[in-house]
Amino acid sequence: MNPPHASFSPTRRGLLLGLGASFALGGVRAAFAQAPGERRLVVILLRGALDGLYAVQPYGDPAFAELRGPLALPEPGRDGGLLDLGGFFGLHPALPTLHRLYRTNEALLIHAVAGPYRSRSHFEAQDLLEAGTEQRMTSGWLNRALQVMPTNGPSRPGLAIGTGVPLLLRGAAPVGSYAPPGLERPSPDLIHRLAALQDSDRRLGPVFREGMRARGYAETVVGTDTDPERGNFPRLATAAGRLLAEREGPRVAALEIGGWDTHAGQANRIMGPLRGLDAGIEGLRTALGPAWAQTAVLVVTEFGRTARVNGNLGTDHGTGGVAILLGGAVAGGRVQADWPGLEPGKLFENRDLQPTADLRAVAKALLRHHLRLTDRAVAAAFPGSEAVAPMPRLLRA
Repeated sequence: MNPPHASFSPTRRGLLLGLGASFALGGVRAAFAQAPGERRLVVILLRGALDGLYAVQPYGDPAFAELRGPLALPEPGRDGGLLDLGGFFGLHPALPTLHRLYRTNEALLIHAVAGPYRSRSHFEAQDLLEAGTEQRMTSGWLNRALQVMPTNGPSRPGLAIGTGVPLLLRGAAPVGSYAPPGLERPSPDLIHRLAALQDSDRRLGPVFREGMRARGYAETVVGTDTDPERGNFPRLATAAGRLLAEREGPRVAALEIGGWDTHAGQANRIMGPLRGLDAGIEGLRTALGPAWAQTAVLVVTEFGRTARVNGNLGTDHGTGGVAILLGGAVAGGRVQADWPGLEPGKLFENRDLQPTADLRAVAKALLRHHLRLTDRAVAAAFPGSEAVAPMPRLLRA
């Protein structure tokens, strides 16, 4: 087999009419900006580093099975096997919505991709991913794009969904934010780590776990896929879809979902985030309704993970990974990759998937060809990246 080549209510509606309008109800605070045009852009940040070789497995690569060992799932057509992506790649079975969109040509998977940085630090890599540069900045590439977007007035069309505004949307352009109630909980990953610290204490360990069980965290702590993060993200994504679907609502949104740092027991620990992401995609698509046809959704993570499985049946911080494009505006139904191969001599630093595409090229294509920004505006969003051209053929004509 050969790999492919780069081939609510009236009150809420009224609040959407101007920048700075906000309300508080049951602990929820929201502020929105008026937006011109009908094209929507959503960016979903996967914090913790998704293992692209696990989510989109290149089972057709002759080195894959031995390299991946227990993390290599059965090929498509077998019990518990991968979902078919054309004969070389297979999609993790916990992503049926994504697979359905792939089959209707509304999902494009871009493999062996990374930013220009080679940091394996979560904090630094996330900052550089959101800044869109090779050095840290105080603003994000999406905010800088908003600064040059045409508007119907003084407002800008940005909306952050969640309990904070990510760096991606921070900057001079005003943006709104919205968070449904009940999201102010510690992350499942933090709870997992705290529980692990208490395990050696015969008295405190069981008490801690019982307390977490009573608060809905027990399954996460013991490593199954019932993850509170999974429950929150579909709510966020559905809320984003409803707001973006409003006639006078925002047109750009950023969301995030954590839980992807799978150093140990990856096969179990990743199930909650995978299913949460898949359910969130379905919630976003459904809530957008007819507006889905003019929507592009970019799903990205700070870096990939090691090609080899570690001694704890997990993977460590890596380099090349996978990005996902979704939406009615996307020319999907394929995996786009200049596949580098997984033989030892082809791995980056003999440990990671070698990146052959730049994430900035994907983001630039969305700004240039989906939001229809000028070349000058795209360059302002990604300073210092003149040599990186927008990736072609990502969107429908």
